[in-house]
Order: sequence, then C-alpha cells, then structure tokens
Amino acid sequence: MEMTEKLEHVLPSDIEKTSFSIIARELEEKNISLPDDLAPVIMRVIHTTADFDYAQSLRFSPNVLEIIKKALRAGADIVTDTNMALAGINKKTLAKFGGQAHCFMADEDVAKEAKELNLTRAALSMRKASQIQKPLIFAIGNAPTALVELCSLMEKGFRPVAVIGVPVGFVNVVAAKEMIMASGFPYIVNEGRKGGSTVAAAICNAILYGMKD
Repeated sequence: MEMTEKLEHVLPSDIEKTSFSIIARELEEKNISLPDDLAPVIMRVIHTTADFDYAQSLRFSPNVLEIIKKALRAGADIVTDTNMALAGINKKTLAKFGGQAHCFMADEDVAKEAKELNLTRAALSMRKASQIQKPLIFAIGNAPTALVELCSLMEKGFRPVAVIGVPVGFVNVVAAKEMIMASGFPYIVNEGRKGGSTVAAAICNAILYGMKD
C-alpha cells in the first residue's frame, strides 16, 4: 500500500498546538472566517471530529458563551446524557469554579421508572437532573429524547442556564434540535444529523478552557 502522507515527528506536548495550526490553515484555505468569540469552540469541535462541516453548522444563541461562562464562574453544574460525555468533560477545571458534572443514565431509579413509564432513560435522567438545586448547563450528545424532555420541562417552568444540543442520529434528531432553538432559552446546537458525546464534551471543554484567561 502506497502512503499518501509522510509521518511527521511531533513532540507529544505539541500535538494539540500543531493540530489547531492545521485547522486554522485549512479554514483559511476554505475561505471560512470564524467569529473571534466562537472560534475556540468551533475549532475544538473540528479538532475532536476532524470534520470541517461544524464550521458551518454550529448555531449559537445571542451571548450564549458569556451566559454559560458567568454561570460556571458562579459554580453551575453540567448535566450530560451519556457517561462518555461525562468522562470527556474536564471535571478538574470545572471543579475550580465550584461545579460538578453529572450523568444519571445508569442510575437504578432512572432505569426502573423509565421501564414503568415506557420512556427512555435519557428522558427520565433529565427529570432527575431538573431536581438539582443549582444552576444547570445541559450537554446532550446522544439522545434527542433528552432534548424533547427538556423542552417539556421548560414549558412547565424549569429554567436551565443553557442547553448544548448536539445529539447524533437519524430519528427525531433534527426535530429535537429545532425545538431547542425555538425554545427561547440559550443554546448551542449543531444543525442536522451530526453530533455526538465527544462533540458535547468538546464544547464544554472549549468554554472551560476559555475561562482560564
């Protein structure tokens, strides 16, 4: 098999820096200019996925990054819909501001109630999360039913800080994202079918890393 690209010797400490330099160069080659405030988030998602489509499909409600950062500085928690997203979020950085990350998908009470009500565990985990008596940021990377349930809870008076809605898939994914964007609450959403737990975690981390300044 003929190699199409030569291996580069890059020090482990320089891999991420080099990756971001490549992303910046290729964005320029594609004539894509990112807003300064959104660029760190979009570029980290591209870094995580190697998919430049995110430069065009990520949607941000007005001032959402500042809204999220203000809440995190005040100790807000992050709730995810998968343990993969939970594992990917930099909890050490989050803890510096007094926040924690949660995922209730594997909790026995969630599984039991979901079976009894014939609902998804993702939906029930959102109900459980809504009982936390702290400001909450939701990072949904897998389950559109989590977004639908959040919309239902918000209609009943629940007030999250913001919703990061980037589930991936084919069933109800696009519609659920559109519901979040129409909810009137702060959001970061990737239009279309693409997304995933790694994308949700990448967005959270980009915001957290941007707060070190």
